Order: sequence, then structure tokens, then C-alpha cells
Amino acid sequence: MKRIGITGGIGSGKSVVSQLLRVMGYSVYDTDSEAKRLMASLPALKHQIAEAFGPDIYDNDGMLNRALLASRVFGRADRMALLDSMVHPAVRQDFLRWVQSLEGTICFVESAILYESHFDELVDEVWLITAPESLRIERVQQRSGLSEEEIKKRMASQMPEAEKQRRGNYIIRNDGDTSVIQAILSLLKRLD
Repeated sequence: MKRIGITGGIGSGKSVVSQLLRVMGYSVYDTDSEAKRLMASLPALKHQIAEAFGPDIYDNDGMLNRALLASRVFGRADRMALLDSMVHPAVRQDFLRWVQSLEGTICFVESAILYESHFDELVDEVWLITAPESLRIERVQQRSGLSEEEIKKRMASQMPEAEKQRRGNYIIRNDGDTSVIQAILSLLKRLD
């Protein structure tokens, strides 16, 4: 099965591309959603997280206190790396299990941190979704209410766009002027 990675910076439109692919009948694994699910449900992972970040990270019902966890890792590279060292292997294993359960010839994996998490090693090619920074900021503000300064901090914490463009196999421009659907159809056609 051909595995295709979908990546891009915050507000670029990764989720839009993934949703369009789902509507077209393709299977898409969303690493962010699946990481949240695994952190809330996988006993071994929950135990590791509680050991590293405190037993109060999970409430009495076993629900992850995401805000508390964020406060303990945000802005602290060492603690973020520790959390990633627990979560990324669990997500990789879950993704590989998921791929085995599929029928068909193509599947997709969406990840904002495809390269940072080394998920690019599990795919055959990468589609990079890009958009101008001002448009990305506007999109994120509309959906999250974050300030421009907060969004720029998040952008700065991600791999630079130029580096992603250097590594990506194909670029889909989601700038409001270019047809994203046409770009997806063109890329899919070459896979037939």
C-alpha cells in the first residue's frame, strides 16, 4: 500500500486536504487526533505520562488534564522531548496497525510534525500544504481566538517552511486563489 504523508505549518490547510481526501473515499490517519486518543486510552502510555508528569495529570476518572499537561511541557524543550519520546512510538505503532487493517492501494497520514516525529520514514512521499503566513494567521485566529503573537510563537516552534519545502515531494498551495481540489486530483491521477 502506498503511504502518503500530508504536512504543513499551522493554518496551512492540512485538515482541509485530509477532509477532501476522506470525502473522495481515501483513508486518512490524523496523528494529532490519534495521539490524543492514545494518551487517553492506552494504559501503558497513561502510566508513563503519569510517572513523568505527575499522577494529577489524569483525574479520578482517568481523563487526561490536557491544560495541566500543556502547562508542564509548553516552553520547556526537555519536557516536550520527554513527552514526545513516549507518545510518538505509540502513534507509530498504532499507525502501522491501522495500515494493516486497510484495503486499497493508497492511504494518507496527516501530521503537522511529520519530519520532527520521523513519520516521514514511514511514508513513500510527502504532500506539503502551504499558504502565505498572513492567511495562515487569519485562519488560526478565526478558528481558535489566539492572538497574532501567540500564533507566531507556535509558527516559530515548527520546522521552517523553507525546510519543509526542501524535503516535501509535492506542494499544494492553499492560498485562496489556487484550486486545492484540482491540485489533489492532479496528484492522485499520477498515482493511477
